[in-house]
Amino acid sequence: MEIYEYGNPAADIVLIQPVDEHDLEGIENEAAIIADDCGKEFRLIAVKINDWNKDLSPWEASAVFGKKDFGKSASDTLSELFKLCSDRSKTYYIGGYSLAGLFALWTAYQTDVFAGVAAASPSVWFPGFADYMKENEIKSNKVYLSLGNKEEKARNPVMATVGDRIREAYGLLQDKNVNCVLEWNEGNHFKDADVRTAKAFAWLLK
Repeated sequence: MEIYEYGNPAADIVLIQPVDEHDLEGIENEAAIIADDCGKEFRLIAVKINDWNKDLSPWEASAVFGKKDFGKSASDTLSELFKLCSDRSKTYYIGGYSLAGLFALWTAYQTDVFAGVAAASPSVWFPGFADYMKENEIKSNKVYLSLGNKEEKARNPVMATVGDRIREAYGLLQDKNVNCVLEWNEGNHFKDADVRTAKAFAWLLK
């Protein structure tokens, strides 16, 4: 995994974000938006993921789009990210977009290291994830969820469930008295990923 850093390296607030090539294209803009929106010093660590479908998936699942199945290496990825969170005098947040957003939400059920989760347009359509949320206890008390208002109109029947699943996820978190919000953005899944992720992190920091 390659590491890219933005913001103030000495900041007490550390944002951890799994990213791909597309995310990196907008990461500087994302960091600038976070800074403008929350007015706080932070260090953003972007971690480039080698195999998106494998390294961010909590368990195996059949391909939903294309031919590549989902792996089950999320635990290994989280173990690597823990190495970036060794200074416990810092406050850590985790977030991401799409499958990285799902991964971030999943991590909140594994550890209390992260003070909050920024799940921007997360892939909560992922098979079995809603049941996982029902059956397990979340260890973070602050979660941001968002979705584009056209995402549930996707032609793919599995991905089209994302609207129902995110409403369900929001309800489950509310039932657990988690400080959470569900924000709807204009457009489909591929619109303004950097802006949406920035809004997610900024909400956590404000």
